[in-house]
Amino acid sequence: MRALGPALTARRLFPLRLCPRPPRPGGPRLSSGSAAAEAGALERAMDELLRRAVPATPAYELREKTPAPAEGQCADFVSFYGGLAEAAERAELLSRLARGFGVDHGQVAEQSAGVLQLREQPREAAVLLQAEDRLRYALVPRYRGLFHHISKLDGGVRFLVRLRADLLEAQALKLVEGPHVREMNGVLKGMLSEWFSSGFLSLERVTWHSPCEVLQKISESEAVHPVKNWMDMKRRVGPYRRCYFFSHCAAPEEPLVVLHVALTSEISSNIQKEFPHLGTFSSLSPIPGFTKWLLGLLNSQAKEHGRNELFTDSECKEISEITGGPINETLKVFLSSSEWVKSEKLVRALQAPLMRLCAWYLYGEKHRGFALNPVANFHLQNGAVMWRINWMADVSLKGITGSCGLMVNYRYYLGDTATNSTSYVCSKNIKASEQVLSLVAQFQKNSKL
Repeated sequence: MRALGPALTARRLFPLRLCPRPPRPGGPRLSSGSAAAEAGALERAMDELLRRAVPATPAYELREKTPAPAEGQCADFVSFYGGLAEAAERAELLSRLARGFGVDHGQVAEQSAGVLQLREQPREAAVLLQAEDRLRYALVPRYRGLFHHISKLDGGVRFLVRLRADLLEAQALKLVEGPHVREMNGVLKGMLSEWFSSGFLSLERVTWHSPCEVLQKISESEAVHPVKNWMDMKRRVGPYRRCYFFSHCAAPEEPLVVLHVALTSEISSNIQKEFPHLGTFSSLSPIPGFTKWLLGLLNSQAKEHGRNELFTDSECKEISEITGGPINETLKVFLSSSEWVKSEKLVRALQAPLMRLCAWYLYGEKHRGFALNPVANFHLQNGAVMWRINWMADVSLKGITGSCGLMVNYRYYLGDTATNSTSYVCSKNIKASEQVLSLVAQFQKNSKL
């Protein structure tokens, strides 16, 4: 999906406001024997729930004639899962679901053998195609049927979004592992991707007269340019501004993706600038992760007995005189806080090196061939040009600590977005302006990473 605007942001699906799971009741701690008995009882309850709630796979011949399971079966799963207070308990239930209710490998082997046998014998195409359809049917895991029927419940899609978030968290914490869990995550991801295709989304404009709940949700979820107060929110939906959000038919007035647009006469270089005329299509975006990346470089070079491959000799001398110590050690301390911006001399001394380091971070640092920075990767996938890096564009605490006050414009040329997007996605080529490429060249000349 392509979208334009100087403050374009993408939100996570469903910033859900669900009731918190109930805490465990207080009281004396259980003995080891009692704890084991309780754990065993919970596991038995999980197994019984799954046997009851996960619909059986009908025979191929009966697949269109078998009635849907009772709504209460799926509702029981939702209720039981919502009552599990501990992440480890939810992870255990999901692990049992993935391991015990996936694909019937015996059926897959049988249907595969049938397809192979038919390929070796001259038969009508219809016979082979039906055998392949049987194989596809056998490859559908049982838990997919559970997810499908849950999606039909009131709030079911919202529940499945939360369930997948729990599953991803459990994988990150190593609470669940293995191919069965990864496969279930992929199945659920595919189902959600289909449900959240553009045909199911509605685009709505936000104004000061929109429902208070919508304004509140947009304000609370704004991660790029935090909303300071209600007057700030009113300004963002007022004259020469536009704000839109996508919602899903299963959760109307629940912002999934929020787009902020400012109408300006030129590409903005800081977040305070505003002009009352329409100009070009561009974002003014933060650079999350730049300070962390830079501190990592300083730390690694400090460990190597003061090795310096980031700054020129003259820059090292000037910065060291200002900070009063070795450049790597002192800059680690200064850049870890926002105090350094109070020194005009240090701000001037750091402008040139940090501008070229930032250019390299955005343009040269990669993850699997794509831009490491997630915001850069988002805009480049949408066909934007990495247009201009701006010094001291965001002097808020978040801006200084997150990206040393730097921001970047991504410019959209409407006639070129499709070509740029294809070039980046398929060939990993980044389209950048002369300013950015010049800064990258300076980095390659003056730094030796």
